[in-house]
Amino acid sequence: MTMIYAITALLSYLLGSIPFGLVLCRIAGYGDIRKIGSGNIGATNVLRTGNKPLAALTLILDSGKGAIAVLLAYYFVDFNAAMMAAFTALLGHLYPVWLKFKGGKGVATTLGTLIALKWPLGLMACGIWLCAAAIFRYSSLSALIAVGATPLLSHYMYGDANLSGLCAFIAALVYIKHRENIKRLFAGEEPKIGKKNSAAGNKI
Repeated sequence: MTMIYAITALLSYLLGSIPFGLVLCRIAGYGDIRKIGSGNIGATNVLRTGNKPLAALTLILDSGKGAIAVLLAYYFVDFNAAMMAAFTALLGHLYPVWLKFKGGKGVATTLGTLIALKWPLGLMACGIWLCAAAIFRYSSLSALIAVGATPLLSHYMYGDANLSGLCAFIAALVYIKHRENIKRLFAGEEPKIGKKNSAAGNKI
């Protein structure tokens, strides 16, 4: 069983490490997305190319890889393996070996894994993100609010300490990856959703 969990963790990491934003932008002729806007490989930065369908596809694929990792682990092993797959798939997205461990911010992948683990929890997190985005117009702030709410939501919805702990670990990782965004939010320098960012110092 230990070997099965190890293989699950490795495969989930590799699946999560696929940099869809980078690949899609190169295919579409935009070059290296890491040299555009904020330099991030996620959907928010892909949107800065002005190609909304490409950004939407990046969002779907980044979410989907997390969901697929969880569903496969759940189907072939068990729910504990699925929770581990959620964590390692996110690690793959945040710290992909192919990009010298410099990946995305993890929001889309997090939402995908949560939907696959417990779809009501995942959909509530998505709903919180959408509401916060509509109100504040900051992608990073919306993500921090939504992801930060998941440990409490998980606790009250399911009472599963392991799941709530996983949500807390995931939230911590996402917050760490957003630390520069947090500084800019407090400084009033964070770009809003849909705003093209030409300033070299603005990273989102």
